[in-house]
Amino acid sequence: MDQQETVATRSGQAVRLAQPKGTFSFEKVEYPPLQRDQVLVKVSVCGICHSDKLAVEGLYPGLKFPIVPGHEIAGTIESKGPDAIRLNVGDRVGVGWHGGHCGRCAPCRSSDFISCLNMEVPGFTLNGGFAHYAIFSESVCSSIPDALNNFDAAPMMCAGVSVFNALRNSGARAGDTVAILGVGGLGHLGVQFAKKMGFYTVAIARSKDKETLASKLGADLYLDSENKDSVASLKASGGAKVILATVASSKAMSPWIDALAVGGRLMIVGIDSEPINVLPLQLIKGHRQIMGWPGGTPKDAEECMEFAARFGVRPMVEKYSFEDVADGYERMMSGKARFKVVIDVAGK
Repeated sequence: MDQQETVATRSGQAVRLAQPKGTFSFEKVEYPPLQRDQVLVKVSVCGICHSDKLAVEGLYPGLKFPIVPGHEIAGTIESKGPDAIRLNVGDRVGVGWHGGHCGRCAPCRSSDFISCLNMEVPGFTLNGGFAHYAIFSESVCSSIPDALNNFDAAPMMCAGVSVFNALRNSGARAGDTVAILGVGGLGHLGVQFAKKMGFYTVAIARSKDKETLASKLGADLYLDSENKDSVASLKASGGAKVILATVASSKAMSPWIDALAVGGRLMIVGIDSEPINVLPLQLIKGHRQIMGWPGGTPKDAEECMEFAARFGVRPMVEKYSFEDVADGYERMMSGKARFKVVIDVAGK
């Protein structure tokens, strides 16, 4: 196969949303000739993320319809344009939330590409991974380590890199107490990353049901958020240097501000449309902080996957066939998935 192939020789099925709150429809797609540094990715698997709801519901600013959803993509380079020189045909790659940056806005000029004011996002402003093929710039593709299979790699492109990058930018040091609020799609990875980074890891979730799982994931301590004494217990132990909030509930985050240590930080990666309730004195006393973290660039995702491969961090996934993508989406949105839903696009 010519590694500089630019002729449109591929067609395949893609799942498209034609309008907000519409249904997933399968359509045949003809892929155009590749330009400059573009690559044609043959999609193997694609994870379903809770933020895909922003596309389905039409809530994402700048959303373009019709659109192919999906931004937790793992696949193989099928062909590439004339200016694509880093990757080769046959290379396994992942594509996540970062689908390209403008290079002109203030964040880009400060090399903060994940905060680009004009960032392209697969599944929202670019066609994503609910398809047999997808076209991206070579620059947004992350190389997948041999030790990770595609079902392991795809969730790392959004869920994994979000918690990994938040933790390593949280200011916590090895030996510090770090709590993971929520043991779900993000949190079950957060517990693993926190433990492997050398933190004293506290897992927090509703009820006692996840205590055994949290321990298997590496948690040193489990706290039931429905127990009214849990916040006080963590506070009495000296508090947490970092609490990583992975839950999609501001109401669930608010009580744990009191469990932060002096100089502690609430790091937020879970998304909710409701405000977090906090009193100024809660932050002033003990100079605590509340901070969000926006995921990561393709290079961050590579480093996340390399860390996961080296230290044994793996997602727990439920697999759905490409034809059952709508069922997979409903399963993910129900909150019952354990813990990531991944679509087997290639049927392997």
